[in-house]
Amino acid sequence: MSVTTAAPIQALEGQLSPGALVTDLDVVDSYAFDKALFCSAGQAMGLVRARTVDDVVAVMRFATEHHIPVVTQGARTGLSGAANAIDGSLLLNVTTMNEIVEVDEVNRTCRVQPGVINQDLKTALADHGLSYPPDPGSVAISTIGGNVATNAGGMCCVKYGVTKDYVRAMTVVLADGTVTKLGRATAKGVAGLDLAALLVGSEGTLGTIVEVTLALKPALPPPITAVGIFPDTESAGRTVTEYMSSGAAPSLLELMDGPTVGMVNAYGHFGLPDDLGALLLVQSNAQGAGAMDELETFRRIAESHGGTEVFVSDDPADSEMLVAARRAVAPAMEKYADERGGGELVDDVCVPRSALGEFFEKLADIDARFDVEVATAGHAGDGNMHPSVVFDAGDEDQARQAQEAFAAIIQLGLDLGGTITGEHGVGFLKREWLGHELDAGAALMHQRIKEALDPLGILNPGKMLG
Repeated sequence: MSVTTAAPIQALEGQLSPGALVTDLDVVDSYAFDKALFCSAGQAMGLVRARTVDDVVAVMRFATEHHIPVVTQGARTGLSGAANAIDGSLLLNVTTMNEIVEVDEVNRTCRVQPGVINQDLKTALADHGLSYPPDPGSVAISTIGGNVATNAGGMCCVKYGVTKDYVRAMTVVLADGTVTKLGRATAKGVAGLDLAALLVGSEGTLGTIVEVTLALKPALPPPITAVGIFPDTESAGRTVTEYMSSGAAPSLLELMDGPTVGMVNAYGHFGLPDDLGALLLVQSNAQGAGAMDELETFRRIAESHGGTEVFVSDDPADSEMLVAARRAVAPAMEKYADERGGGELVDDVCVPRSALGEFFEKLADIDARFDVEVATAGHAGDGNMHPSVVFDAGDEDQARQAQEAFAAIIQLGLDLGGTITGEHGVGFLKREWLGHELDAGAALMHQRIKEALDPLGILNPGKMLG
């Protein structure tokens, strides 16, 4: 694809909302990256902070006319480089399109613009007695549009599912500026292919999402909480496997290994137990005595796998503190890494729950093989683990080893029948790995779909479908 970097970008300004186009390179460059390391970013020619659907349409028509690549962005909290600029591109940021358009209490749906912050939506829905369960770790800062673009998950997925399970419909601007509505607001519907589902997780490579209709749940009942302490991650992983096969339906089942717990305690003084191999945090919001029964089942299984202590509490303050500790993992690891040279690669492999014990056993071998630190937390109930490789980014040998360890973890996930990314997306960081997971038929389907919807190849090129 030839890129006309000398396109008359100022001619776009008159087609946009006042002040939407930014060409000051200092400002443009400040939007060039998301939070992923080892992902290059190029020099964008400009930034459009879209305020309306018309702004998005104007950008795409202009980009099509001049063969300019477009990188659509949300809050840039991603960890795969999917929102990074490329040379000669326009950055299309939709965070200022942040209106909750409608909350429908009867049909339990809402319509929102892509820039709505996940936590802000949750707060607004509480006044209606409704909830939107998907809760990525970045819930307080990530946008619904970004969540849809990466099919974000989070801690409640073990019971309530991921973003795609809640997307009913969406309005999308295609590469040539066409505005189309995909899906439907009803709970049922099989008229044609499920094109809305196709856009979920597409990372800006097939179109720009400008409105989403989401299914909602009644307000979730308050949970009771258990914490299990284990001598190692393998025993914790095997506990998860047996517990989830018992028929239990916890509303949350999270893991932190010993190094992660140490980082969290140092970051926020949460007072979690020290000197442990792993910690499992479990919540149940089953009705009546069901919640306590589920946690007693957890206690029994945990102890049978070497769990040394299991604490159960129905105090809401305990639940809030423990969930806050789990949410503190990302900033705690970032602080820890900054103090040791600033290098941190966050992996996102997802394996079958039945393989968790073997995953942790082999992950320990990877950790021992390289001169870097590997600390792991994750959504154990889904088999979605986030091993973080911490290293000195200024040390060339450590940086090389970190990338090798990161790759070994991805390959381990594939070897165990898993996937290269559970919720962070492919982006730039894992684009070379996508071909390892897709067979020839699936790869061809991806290629043909991309060519049909983006014949000029201007939508986020060089990333997932690059």
